[in-house]
Amino acid sequence: MTEHSMFSRLEDFISLADKGEEIGLTVTLNKQIFTRKFDPYTMGDPEDEIDMYILSANYVFVVKGKTNEIKKFYVSGIEGESLDTTKRNIYIANERVRMDYRRLREAKIAFEEKYWDEKVRGSY
Repeated sequence: MTEHSMFSRLEDFISLADKGEEIGLTVTLNKQIFTRKFDPYTMGDPEDEIDMYILSANYVFVVKGKTNEIKKFYVSGIEGESLDTTKRNIYIANERVRMDYRRLREAKIAFEEKYWDEKVRGSY
């Protein structure tokens, strides 16, 4: 069960770790699918829909026995896009999460690094 906390950014936990606080971390990667309906004031028919995805990570921090979860979005795309586009989006998401992992490691927060792969094209 996740408790509500005043900590809402990775930087909050990095700052705590830099002050010597012991912090546990588990990272879970996600692909979320959602259907976007076109706004009547944009290009496209209002009845048209498009399936999109977001690649995100859930960071579950444990500090002094309290659990805090942060969700961070890394990239979005369109279901059924070309393989090259999907690969580029996966690359971008992985580079962005790698930067966050580097900051967390520098703060001496231990965790298992995870990355997206081509499974993103199918059901994740």
